[in-house]
Amino acid sequence: MAQKGMDFKHKEVINITDGKRLGYVQDVCADLSTGSITSIIVPGSSKAFSLFASNNDIVITWDKIRTIGENVILVEL
Repeated sequence: MAQKGMDFKHKEVINITDGKRLGYVQDVCADLSTGSITSIIVPGSSKAFSLFASNNDIVITWDKIRTIGENVILVEL
């Protein structure tokens, strides 16, 4: 799964455990020493109501990502 951080932007994230659509990738976190992506961030559900509340963001670690498709990222949470 060699991907660039920008390749993740605007991909929809779906939890395969319950089929729930979690949202679209907002940001990625990387280990600067290795250059590898460590997690992706999806805005939480109340993000639409409060532009400044980032504590509801969903941080999904790399080990929870199962498949990265052209338009969708499947995760197991």
